Amino acid sequence: MKDIENRKDLELFLSEFYNKLLVDDTIRYIFTDVAMIDLEHHLPILADFWELSIFHTGGYRNNTMQVHLDLNKKEKMTKDHFDIWIKHFNTTADALFAGTNTEKLKTRALSIATVMQIKLEGR
Repeated sequence: MKDIENRKDLELFLSEFYNKLLVDDTIRYIFTDVAMIDLEHHLPILADFWELSIFHTGGYRNNTMQVHLDLNKKEKMTKDHFDIWIKHFNTTADALFAGTNTEKLKTRALSIATVMQIKLEGR
């Protein structure tokens, strides 16, 4: 199995990852009913974020934490939500790729999710 090597790989990963999230009844509603994401619009933004995070390239300029703070005001995000998100993130990554960048992606995701949980607690 090959490693994540470029934006195209990230786009494949993100598409498969969101396909899993959007069929999981325990978390889907956050994306469809609360955030009401337009996946076609949202995926390139996510690819920008992960491209910057993994390869230090790309044009991500949003405030990720603020986006999630605003979302948390609409629907309290719980540890269970983050656990489900991480589970799907890791299983999707492991199903598609293997290598240093894949491990970096998973480590960064866990770190980001942990920081977000801490910052969202009590809000």
